[in-house]
Amino acid sequence: MRELIYYVATSLDGVIAAPDGTWGAFLDEGDHMAVLVDEYADMLPGHVRGALDITADPTLVDTVIMGWNTYTPALDAGIVSPYPHLRQIVASRSRRPDSPDVAVTADPVATVRALRREGGGGIYLAGGGALAGTLIDEIDRLVLKINPVVLGDGVPLFGGASYADRRFRPTRTRAFDSGVVMAEYVRAGA
Repeated sequence: MRELIYYVATSLDGVIAAPDGTWGAFLDEGDHMAVLVDEYADMLPGHVRGALDITADPTLVDTVIMGWNTYTPALDAGIVSPYPHLRQIVASRSRRPDSPDVAVTADPVATVRALRREGGGGIYLAGGGALAGTLIDEIDRLVLKINPVVLGDGVPLFGGASYADRRFRPTRTRAFDSGVVMAEYVRAGA
């Protein structure tokens, strides 16, 4: 069955972006970057893959789902199709992308469930926190790039999720000299 993989950078206190949605506090250089490029190249936006000369077809995921606020920085940079190597879906109730390569869903839970029935590769949950909160009970795997910083306020890892005991079990943890820790989990019982 297709997995929904929430792959995201976070602070030590579970913040994935500043209150204005920017990501400036997270490390984008250091020894952890080789792992991101080698193991998670599918999840890099097209312009980053191009800059790194990554041309290999995706092997881990074939679809990306993101919230409108995650999609907006690409639009602001003039990029209407940020993940051209993947099937792209934006969760939005009111806005529509101006690209035939990007689908829209007003019901991300139903969309993820339908994608699972189709079969195929994994589904990358690119964010943001509100969408992750909506999809929390659908997430099969977490890949957290934990940055050595405490932000205090901002976009939470799982925004708006109701209180419930949702267990994940660790499958792999790697610490890097940069201070970043890559922590991977799967839903308990899976």
